[in-house]
Amino acid sequence: MGELEIVQVPQLKDNYAYVLHCRDEGVACVVDCSEPPAVLAVIRDLGAKLVALWATHHHWDHIGGHEELLAEDAKLEVYGSSYDMENGRVPGQTRGLVDGESVQIGRHTARALDVPAHTLGHVAYYFEGAKAVFCGDTLFGAGCGRLFEGTPELMHRALNEVLGVLPGDTRVFCGHEYTESNLRFALHVDGDNPAVVERYDSVREARARGESTVPSTMALELQTNPFMRIGEVPLQEAARAHGVADLKDAAQVLGAIRALKDGFS
Repeated sequence: MGELEIVQVPQLKDNYAYVLHCRDEGVACVVDCSEPPAVLAVIRDLGAKLVALWATHHHWDHIGGHEELLAEDAKLEVYGSSYDMENGRVPGQTRGLVDGESVQIGRHTARALDVPAHTLGHVAYYFEGAKAVFCGDTLFGAGCGRLFEGTPELMHRALNEVLGVLPGDTRVFCGHEYTESNLRFALHVDGDNPAVVERYDSVREARARGESTVPSTMALELQTNPFMRIGEVPLQEAARAHGVADLKDAAQVLGAIRALKDGFS
């Protein structure tokens, strides 16, 4: 079986969609499409047939292209979380996924991971064979999504008990190009961490060249992402300064770091 082909497609200001192509069967799906023309151009260049839309969550900048794509082909399968399907939040959704459920694009199988926090209906798609996870707005390069609907407890579980336990060489394909700004915050709360300093310098140079900083790897996130280092002294001290008394409560520490990030500029 051939490798899963992954094509990153810039969308809007700083979003990424991903075209996933099974060369063996000539079929493709797209993760988080908001601007169809760019995605369709990629699929045409690949000589593939678009058969499915995979949504990580319901925010418009991730599913805004669904209606246009469905108008062109009403037979497209539309996957997303079971929560979003129950609440009718993803246009055209045909299948609601629960944690651990398998989905396929051609001969390639992904496992749905339930990672609510940014929103209550949020899934990630993990391809063990391709060593890749598509995590939307739960995990970013050196950061995590804002808690629009979920809680620090949910985010801690998603980052540190679900995503963070994937193999270190798993490639992390997130929904936005936020890495540089996230690393500026990481320097603020974890600036003595040499891995953060090194990554920031590398990312700043890449962005100056107009290059994407996505994907990263899970190992790199565990080394440099403040929200995945909440047991480390610098992050605990930052949480203490923000009023957290029980530093053994991982969710409280994460919540304090998230609140600091929300106010950081």
